[in-house]
Amino acid sequence: MPGIVVKPRARILHGHDWVFSSEVFKVFGKPVNGDVISLKDGGDHLIGSAIYNSKSQIVARRFSRRKQDLDFDFYKRRIAQASEYRDRRNIDPKLRRVVWSESDGLPGIIIDRYGDCFALQTLTLAMDMRRDLIARAIVDLFGEKVTIIERNDAPVRKAEGLERRTGVLAGAAPSAPIVIELQDVKFEVDLLHGQKTGFYLDQRHNYKVVAQCAKQRRVLDCFANQGAFALVCARAGVAEVTGVEESSENVAAAMRNANRNELNVRWIHQDVFQFLRAAGKAEAQYDLIILDPPSFTKTKSGLRDALRGYRELHMRTFKLLSKDGLLATFSCSHHVSDAAFLQTITDALVDARRSARKLRRFDQALDHPVLPTLPETEYFRGVLLEMMPGR
Repeated sequence: MPGIVVKPRARILHGHDWVFSSEVFKVFGKPVNGDVISLKDGGDHLIGSAIYNSKSQIVARRFSRRKQDLDFDFYKRRIAQASEYRDRRNIDPKLRRVVWSESDGLPGIIIDRYGDCFALQTLTLAMDMRRDLIARAIVDLFGEKVTIIERNDAPVRKAEGLERRTGVLAGAAPSAPIVIELQDVKFEVDLLHGQKTGFYLDQRHNYKVVAQCAKQRRVLDCFANQGAFALVCARAGVAEVTGVEESSENVAAAMRNANRNELNVRWIHQDVFQFLRAAGKAEAQYDLIILDPPSFTKTKSGLRDALRGYRELHMRTFKLLSKDGLLATFSCSHHVSDAAFLQTITDALVDARRSARKLRRFDQALDHPVLPTLPETEYFRGVLLEMMPGR
């Protein structure tokens, strides 16, 4: 088997599973992009099997600590293990992330399940080349009646030299949007054209927490997407609820979801920053504000601008909160650490001349497991804050 000898200080020797181009000491055996290769240290000891792509900054991604090929039995075994882990955590078997990339030993593979429909992403070259094998394993594990939708339209594929692609890999394409239910609210999910793999499952356990805070409050849901937070709050019994979203397609979907559930939400099709500026000038007040923006940066080089954006976002939000108002705020930018996120919130409180208590932390759902040795698997963070009156 061809492979790579890593440099003495390569992070893979300290528990990480990636080899960056700068960490390669020697390539042997002439591996081809997409191949399975062996990884060795300077003493010629095997440290695992990996997928290889010289076009990527991450040249190799380890998927096993022993010699292992990517065959049908391997995929079936790893997907079954991932599913069993979620069974043990009592995660709804019909609505879950079944596979979360490196966190389940399948680098670049994401599988979300919505009933009998599965959304599949293959974000690394080697896994993309074997997507038909992966689909076969899904069918073998979950039954021949399943539908598998390929959602390979993520921009991150460009880093692996992959084109964007969507379609049906197995079964029949859904004739209408799938309907799921969370917190007694029904949502439509468009697996072929919706956001990412259809729905943000990483927030599922947080909807209940936020909804419990919403009763009889004036609620503002910023970056409302298809209206999940706004609608679960409306179901909980709010004084009023407003959802702000920039995408016209998302606003239309949010309206359909509201009509489906007979819930009253005021939808505003506008950039959130523009809305907050205008609301500040109008001296508007809310008792609960939710900030769930898309990632502000996909790269480390964009961190400074991202933090500047988070600071302005929170400063303007704090000025709109009532004297004992609540803020549920989230970040899905991996490069924004816990410490940086909290410092940005602190700076924004100073800018807004407000004080707040931290009530709790939000984490990504258990079907998006985090590996301590691979910090990249933890991309999500959030906090619930309560304003302090008279300060």
